[in-house]
Amino acid sequence: MKWLITLSLTLCALAVPLQRGQADTSTAPDFGPLASLVGEWQGKDPEGKPMTASYQWTGSGTTLVETMTKAQKPMMMTMYHADKTGLMLTHYCKLGNQPRMRANISEGDAKTLTFNFIDITNLAQPMDAHMHQVSFTFQDQDHFTQEWMLSKDGKELPHRFEYTRAK
Repeated sequence: MKWLITLSLTLCALAVPLQRGQADTSTAPDFGPLASLVGEWQGKDPEGKPMTASYQWTGSGTTLVETMTKAQKPMMMTMYHADKTGLMLTHYCKLGNQPRMRANISEGDAKTLTFNFIDITNLAQPMDAHMHQVSFTFQDQDHFTQEWMLSKDGKELPHRFEYTRAK
């Protein structure tokens, strides 16, 4: 019986620090208009082919996970998260590299949000194809566009995706 009490007290003592270690969502970062994207979206790629996007929170509300899928194509994920006083992303691209970008948050326009290239992992040569920028344009609660800028051989090639909230 004494061992059961000791075990219970030990488990309680271990649980308290674990609870404190969890993120405090009351101080979660401000994701601005990105927060409105949580849910499922139907879209079209630059060629007009259907695709889907899904947005969900992870890390106790500190990271927004975007999952993009297209028939017969590899799935891609982008993680949006706070970094000091701003927002960053890491894009896990079908090209096999992982660009990181930082948001350029403008005070006056809550309808657009642009992330600019910082650095990249798993890129063999600087001129190899990789995403270099992404801009969101929020039309309303049920419509937004993304324009990804692909950098390849020193040229910038836009890729526009249009989304409507799935009902």
